[in-house]
Amino acid sequence: MGEEEIEKLRGVVRDCVSKHLYSSAIFFADKVAAFTSDPADIYMQAQALFLGRHYRRAFHLLNSSQIVLRDLRFRYLAAKCLEELKEWDQCLQMLGDAKVDEEGNFSDSKGGNLMYLDKDGEDREINISSAICFLRGRAYEALENRAQARLWYKAAVKADPLCYEALERLTENHMLTCEEEAALLSSLQFARGDEWLSSFYSCLIKKHEKENVVEAKFKELEKESAISSPSDSSIMEALKNNTDLLVCKAEFYHQCGEYQKCFELTTRLLEKDPFHLKCMLVHLAAAMELGQSNELYIMACNLVKDYPQKALSWFAVGCYYYCIKKYEQSRRYFSKATNLDGTFAAAWIGQGNAFAAKEEGDQAMLSYRTAARLFPGCHLPTLYIGMEYMRTHNFKLAEQAKVICPFDPLVYNELGVVAYHMKEYKKAAWWFERTLAHIPTSITETWEPTVVNLAHALRKLKLYHDAISYYEKALALSSGSLSTYSGLAYTYHLEGNYSAAITYYHKALWLKPDDQFCTEMLTLALEDASHHCVDAILESPS
Repeated sequence: MGEEEIEKLRGVVRDCVSKHLYSSAIFFADKVAAFTSDPADIYMQAQALFLGRHYRRAFHLLNSSQIVLRDLRFRYLAAKCLEELKEWDQCLQMLGDAKVDEEGNFSDSKGGNLMYLDKDGEDREINISSAICFLRGRAYEALENRAQARLWYKAAVKADPLCYEALERLTENHMLTCEEEAALLSSLQFARGDEWLSSFYSCLIKKHEKENVVEAKFKELEKESAISSPSDSSIMEALKNNTDLLVCKAEFYHQCGEYQKCFELTTRLLEKDPFHLKCMLVHLAAAMELGQSNELYIMACNLVKDYPQKALSWFAVGCYYYCIKKYEQSRRYFSKATNLDGTFAAAWIGQGNAFAAKEEGDQAMLSYRTAARLFPGCHLPTLYIGMEYMRTHNFKLAEQAKVICPFDPLVYNELGVVAYHMKEYKKAAWWFERTLAHIPTSITETWEPTVVNLAHALRKLKLYHDAISYYEKALALSSGSLSTYSGLAYTYHLEGNYSAAITYYHKALWLKPDDQFCTEMLTLALEDASHHCVDAILESPS
């Protein structure tokens, strides 16, 4: 058969692949390889077999060829076949020996003897070494060697920043701390013209900074690109409404405690792209915080119908039951989510919270400890461990979370609570002040308990004027808190302002008429006020 006819057959194979007619692609690719015995045609046949899910046959074809150990494409595809077959040790063996350091720099002992046959040079390609590093990371993660997996994912994204999957695994699986993520991002060497990608990646990492990174980074880059090139500016304009970017903004709102803004944004995004799974997760989290049980029910039903094999679907069911306070059912579905995907951090934490809500401390601690082990870059499991210890009056252990994430205001609030329970009121006040200082946006109703906590600490320090000021700030944020009214009344009482104390005791009792503390203190305040009036009359000049 002539070269022209063979080239036409190659075109048929490529067209079959593009139309997802894999059996036809396999049939014609087999004939082309038989006619030519060319390594490129053998590789094309193996690709067709791989896409047709004939992994064992594809691996046999690649492994039996003489070029598999010399051409990186052959080796990589053979390893991909072993990945699909879940033969992880053989997958690593096929990829060959290599070493990686803590910074993600790697060396391949046989790298000098390997070649890589480029396709045609027309399209921009992701570095094959990056893809191999990523596959090594996948294999190590499947073998539960998460330390090695983390290093190889770092190596993959450093070898080629276009390897988004590696960065996604690092961020979604919380493999790096805040500082490690920032250091990795700053070490990446982006090609000219990829400045937008650098800014986009900065939006994906943990967002606990004071300023909205999502908006600030892109505004800065937009100014630069507008100066340098109008086409770059148009790219930035298009990305401003990109769903992935806006999901990053929604995550930022959630981390700031702006749950209503987060919920409204994710609602708009899901109207535009109703199957964006990452957006669904943020939407579920915001709905949980707002107590939107109807929304959670609808989301859970749709997810279970459309994605019955995904952990997110059963996590949504667990969220619904948790929201309506059916914690036993909630725990069961969170557990199902972790069984489907052991790297789903939210499900592990949800399971722990469901146990904690039923005061099953040992089971809750087991879930939190598992999450802390699996996700070293996530400070929440350690924080919840500290909260659980605090419930059992072991106040020292919450401080560990500060090391993992020193930017989250919730960490400082919990440290303040620990200090308060240990009667270290000056230290507690300092932590609560730091909490309020680290809130990235303006103080909202979400942080009202922290303001009240600070007022309590200042009252204990007998700084009554400052305490009253913070109680009043708390009332401006939320006017329905019994703790705030009773604390303010008690502070006025201690200060000797009996009239104001009586007024606020009454307001507290209006919220909860059977509150024992306020009832007793109101009686005492009335007695003190009457004694004060009598003393004032007796001491007045006749």
